[in-house]
Amino acid sequence: MEKTPTFSVSDFIAVTNQTLEYAYPSVVIEGEVSGFKVNQGKFVFFDLKDVQASVGCFMMAFQLRMPIEDGMKVVVVAQPKLTNWGKFSLTVKSIRPSGEGSLKKSFEILRAKLENEGLFNDERKRTLPRVPTHVGVISSTQAAGYADFVKILDDRWGGLELQVAQVQVQGEAAPDQIIRAIEYFNSLERPPEVLALIRGGGSADDLSAFNDERLVRAIAASRVPTLVGVGHETDESLADMVADRRASTPSNAAQILVPDKAEVQRSVRYQMRSLIPKIQSVVEKQVLGVRELVFYALTRIEDKVKMHEDQIGQSKKVLAQLNPEVVLRRGYALLRGEAKVGSTIEIETIRAIIKAEVKDVRSK
Repeated sequence: MEKTPTFSVSDFIAVTNQTLEYAYPSVVIEGEVSGFKVNQGKFVFFDLKDVQASVGCFMMAFQLRMPIEDGMKVVVVAQPKLTNWGKFSLTVKSIRPSGEGSLKKSFEILRAKLENEGLFNDERKRTLPRVPTHVGVISSTQAAGYADFVKILDDRWGGLELQVAQVQVQGEAAPDQIIRAIEYFNSLERPPEVLALIRGGGSADDLSAFNDERLVRAIAASRVPTLVGVGHETDESLADMVADRRASTPSNAAQILVPDKAEVQRSVRYQMRSLIPKIQSVVEKQVLGVRELVFYALTRIEDKVKMHEDQIGQSKKVLAQLNPEVVLRRGYALLRGEAKVGSTIEIETIRAIIKAEVKDVRSK
């Protein structure tokens, strides 16, 4: 007859946990949260239940990535365990809301919290470079959204340096991978001019990674300006709200990031055509101004010349009046010599030069 083993209490619990760990190293369970509480700001306790059963759960507060409340439907990844007090529980590794109602409720709770902190304020958001040359892209390179993003970038502008971080964009591992990519780009000696976080459409559960609190805070803390294009136009995530610029889709993100080179060329041609008449007008005005200046200068010179000619004419008239020949024509004579009795003097008239002896000199 086989002997039944005898255990101490602690040995039995240890063996039971070894058996559970071997059989169920990790389980995924979906249920409704009940009795949720946080002790000492560190330890989280709650029950996970459905209509027929309930199981206790334990986790650390830092593992919470989204707000959880009683009544929420959640999915936990956990390890079954028997506590030292003989109570069966689940040690939770991760937890996330499940179902549209729970996801929406968790979204609104976290949204209000971050909004109160000012993370969504326009004042803290930066302007993206008009035409970046170096772009960091965080996405799944196998996704259709990424392919659309790259194609539109090349069609619209081209020649950009794209530095891509391949990450999961949905599921439990996605938020931490995206956070590490953001931290990597920010740590580079030559970081990109902008970070583009890209993910195509999906269900609310698929997009829930972009409502992860740590991821949202990592986007807010990035020293590189951020552009987030996640989901379809009607989708909204907290990552969208905290980014420096939100795009409605990955394709829209590419349109925001770079201008359309064909449109730029058309704009330049139009501006050149509109500038030509303005340039001609300016040149004509300048030429007219130069002409006016030249005309003014020539007029001043002519005035000066005429003034000097008038002065010369007056001087000529004065000199003409002083000409001895003019005096002689009027019947006068010029005397040369010393006017004293007995001396010889010379008398010049208009027609003759006469020599005469002075016979008498009287005072008038």
